[in-house]
Amino acid sequence: MGKPTGFLDFARLDEQKEDAASRVTHFREFERPLPLLAARDQGARCMSCGVPFCHTGCPLGNRIPDWNDQVYKDRWEAALAALHATNNFPEITGRICPAPCEEACVVHLHDQPVAIKSIERRIADQAIESGLAYRPFHPRRRSGRRVAIVGSGPAGLACAQQLCRAGHEVTVFERADRPGGLLRYGIPDFKLDKSLVEGRIAQLQAEGVHFRTGVELGRTLSLTELRQENDAVVLATGATQARELAIPGRELAGVHLAMDYLTQQNRRVAGDPVTNPISAHGRHVVILGGGDTGSDCLGTAHRQGAASVTQLELLPRPPLRSGPGSPTWPLWPRVYRVSSSQEEGGQREFAALTRRLVSRDGSCVHSIEVVEVEWTADGPRECPGTTRELPADLVLLALGFTGPEPAAWSGASLATTANGTVLADPTQFATSLPGVFACGDARRGQSLVVWAIWEGREAAHCVDSYLMGQSDLPRVPYAYAP
Repeated sequence: MGKPTGFLDFARLDEQKEDAASRVTHFREFERPLPLLAARDQGARCMSCGVPFCHTGCPLGNRIPDWNDQVYKDRWEAALAALHATNNFPEITGRICPAPCEEACVVHLHDQPVAIKSIERRIADQAIESGLAYRPFHPRRRSGRRVAIVGSGPAGLACAQQLCRAGHEVTVFERADRPGGLLRYGIPDFKLDKSLVEGRIAQLQAEGVHFRTGVELGRTLSLTELRQENDAVVLATGATQARELAIPGRELAGVHLAMDYLTQQNRRVAGDPVTNPISAHGRHVVILGGGDTGSDCLGTAHRQGAASVTQLELLPRPPLRSGPGSPTWPLWPRVYRVSSSQEEGGQREFAALTRRLVSRDGSCVHSIEVVEVEWTADGPRECPGTTRELPADLVLLALGFTGPEPAAWSGASLATTANGTVLADPTQFATSLPGVFACGDARRGQSLVVWAIWEGREAAHCVDSYLMGQSDLPRVPYAYAP
């Protein structure tokens, strides 16, 4: 590294955020990228550790020490090349990835980890500003093979780009009106400006990827037809089957799935007309689920002007730091974390079980009945005398996802797992149907965007090998693949 003592000379510096009271008045991004000079200092904090663990903490195997060193030396184009070597969309992961690489940073053993995520975003944003980010890559020759990819989320887009660069003719099928999947319609604009998604879509189109929107597998087009028309098919539909809540009152008006709520707001920001609008304005909002989706609902409700927002989590509150029974360095620890949306306000409760949804008029939700639970070896146990009602005229279910929607491959003899994900080889990504592959959340279940990109890249290598007998597309040999 250029400055071996950098981790001693410079303190960690995080990106600056717009004040919470100000940022809840709009849906624009509120985090500011590191200034160039600050990013150079942060790159200097990357120490010359004998065995760097950061790129094993990263599913993509990002060559983090390489591009940190390039940033420190003010070689921004070289830093971008090192970043793009493993990551198709660094401007996206630099914003929304939870950064497991930082938990695995060697400096983190004794000090604050290197600000890897912030440096990654600075490299990507600098490339966009200088016009280098979306330069199209064109292969020297075309294979004449056709590949269909179903789903235009991060896994499908990464797979499409890799296969197109390998010389294949790639068509991406998307059931929505615009490509982007989760990146476009699932993640709020205040976390990910959609111009970044548009930039990558335009780059893929310039490279030769075709997009067909408004096409839904299992309805508009069958998997059998798709396979007959192409040399290979990749299923990257995501895991969009929401986990439901089977309690009295679920049918009441004012109770909605989180993704219906988030998708609608993203459409509003895009200027699309919205039917049957869901709004938190002036309402008492209760969000069931303490994960990222619940947090996105929280931030959206703040911006819509909710009267109050409460986020309920069934699990107990995690400890402030890793302890016995919790993973420790270099693994991702289960500790208490506060998201940017939770910084903005609202109540947050743990070990709370929802018993029923209550209505005064028999049609609309009015309140929610909850009870505190104690977690035992047999699961949650209700605590006597703790039942209470919370005001709730808008309830959002952010309980996670069980797997892909099975209607997508109805009629095809496609093997699936007990939870509905596509059964595919974890190293070859091949399904039970010859020439059909699966990647992303459709294969592994609900996961992180960075894992989806890894899956898309790995699946592309396997498809290329299937079509050509071998592949020059890169792989990450040390990434763990459940």
